Amino acid sequence: MAVRPIRVFGDPVLRSPCAPIESIDEGTKALVADLLDTVELPGRAGVAAPQIGVGVRAFSYNVDGEIGYILNPVLVSVSGEPDLVGEGCLSVPGLWHDTLRYPHAVVHGIDLDGNPVVLEGDGLMAQALQHETDHLDGKLYLDRLDPARRKQAMREVRESDWF
Repeated sequence: MAVRPIRVFGDPVLRSPCAPIESIDEGTKALVADLLDTVELPGRAGVAAPQIGVGVRAFSYNVDGEIGYILNPVLVSVSGEPDLVGEGCLSVPGLWHDTLRYPHAVVHGIDLDGNPVVLEGDGLMAQALQHETDHLDGKLYLDRLDPARRKQAMREVRESDWF
């Protein structure tokens, strides 16, 4: 369908918890096509629906050559020893900060046919699953920073040319 523009920090859709998808119709199919087109651009590990202005529980991912989507995802488990990993976000362009993430994550949801989907991954995939489900809950990775790092990040946001 189309590569959609990414909403940036300050847009209220990024801070609002997303509604579940109640029915899979042509609009839902078009949304998934747009999410897939939008995540295929280089340097993108995931795109959540609110990042393209749609407040529903859906995201696409592009990790290690694997591209896909999930509807109504729920982060059901994380495991391993959490560690600080470098993280950025398309909605907070140009900024990278060490963020506490678990090395393994599992997400449950459905596909466009209503069939159950389980996404599970380690490393970058685990990080993407946690990051994208955060978006669907109205959270940005900046919210996960310790107070000192968050203060510095907010200063960087205010000084950015896109804010």
